[in-house]
Amino acid sequence: MSKSTPSDAVVEVNYDELIPNNVDLANDARLKKALEKWQPKYIDWWNEAGPVDTQGFEVYLRTAVGVDPTGWAKFGHVKMPDYRWGILLAPKEEGRTIPFGKHKGQPAWQEVPGEYRALLRRLLVVQGDTEPASVEQQRYLSATAPSLYDMRNLFQVNVEEGRHLWAIVYLLVKYFGRDGREEAETLLERRSSDKDKPRILGAFNEETPDWLSFFMFTYFTDRDGKMQLQALAQSGFDPLSRTCRFMLTEEAHHMFVGENGVGRVIQRTCEAMNEAGISDTSDIESVRKLAVIDLPTLQKKINFHYAVTLDLFGAEVSTNGAAAFTAGIKGRFRETKLNDDHVLTADTYMVARVVDGEIVEEEETALSAINARLLDDYIKDASGGIDRWNKIIRKTGIKFEFTLAHKGFNRRIGEFAEHFISPDGEVLGEEQWHATRDQWLCSGIDDSYIQSLMQPCLKKGQYAGWIAEPRVGINDQPGDFEYVRID
Repeated sequence: MSKSTPSDAVVEVNYDELIPNNVDLANDARLKKALEKWQPKYIDWWNEAGPVDTQGFEVYLRTAVGVDPTGWAKFGHVKMPDYRWGILLAPKEEGRTIPFGKHKGQPAWQEVPGEYRALLRRLLVVQGDTEPASVEQQRYLSATAPSLYDMRNLFQVNVEEGRHLWAIVYLLVKYFGRDGREEAETLLERRSSDKDKPRILGAFNEETPDWLSFFMFTYFTDRDGKMQLQALAQSGFDPLSRTCRFMLTEEAHHMFVGENGVGRVIQRTCEAMNEAGISDTSDIESVRKLAVIDLPTLQKKINFHYAVTLDLFGAEVSTNGAAAFTAGIKGRFRETKLNDDHVLTADTYMVARVVDGEIVEEEETALSAINARLLDDYIKDASGGIDRWNKIIRKTGIKFEFTLAHKGFNRRIGEFAEHFISPDGEVLGEEQWHATRDQWLCSGIDDSYIQSLMQPCLKKGQYAGWIAEPRVGINDQPGDFEYVRID
């Protein structure tokens, strides 16, 4: 599987050996033929756009070969092009019914309803497009890894994003015929930040130039993935629901990588400040002389990645969001645990927007404000990590506190797209915004400083000076474990 083959070749694939699955791929002749054509193109994409110059690395990776506790996480060293990307769905719930929308209470669909075919396909394509995009964004990070532990975590995220692409492609090819096969191939043709064929969503065309950006991405942007997958896991289309429920088990690790990574950066900065006798967090020049990342710059990175991620939720008031909910295709976060009728035809929801230069909340129909509610649920969910990062600072005795900016800050999509909002929620003029922007978002000088720290540290058990070592190893491995074997 590691050997690249011409894109038009058809190869015989031993599904049981190379592609762990619980969907009986080997006995589905049509699906088998389609995937035999797609699989070598996927490997071509991985070698062309995946982690650069790493094909020979042996990485201590977790591979899912089943959805039960004994099969979900098999650890071992493997070369990434040989990784066993699989197609795994959560167990089927007998008698499952559609939990929301106008079809609420009806049996969940095992096939695509004809009237919702286009809507479902579009949702799958958008979700599927994010998976390879993040791999492309992170393509060059291994060259500046702060440790073998962190390099391994990067690669684990990468291969699991690849597996999530396999999961979406399975749905497209299995249930959407020729259209699905064409969409599956197009998912391998777009490229992050490509001028001619960019990825669909803006956040996935942003650069990930340094490891701090990677940690912020996996905390904030992969958390959007969690929220979207949670909403799709409620779907009345049962194969999609089952697919997303299993994907969520892997998504949790991606967010752990982000939260743990940022937390270790904070820990090292505070330790270095205490060692040097520096208590003033605004003395950025003195802190940077310690070759660590100052806390105000960390706040700027939080501001940026948080705002970019909020844009992924789309317009707060959306007819498409309403249509998907009403159809029973995409629900809300933890839909079945919400205390309402799950139909929402008579319900309302408050949406924040700018009116006459002030931010106000106005009532909208709950159906049209589905995206606004999911965004608010995300904000609550994301705030937990901020609290835990602040706890790290408090334990060191440093006086500083991270905050989440107002939801209107630095937005490009939705109710605040045409406005200039400060992190505190003040509506500003454009001139005032640009005059104060560098107080809230990284300047070129900030970016250059962060980049200057990105020097690789690739000896067993050692870590770059700007990040603390983790408290525990992956799968309880010792501190000097060789997570990546580099030729």
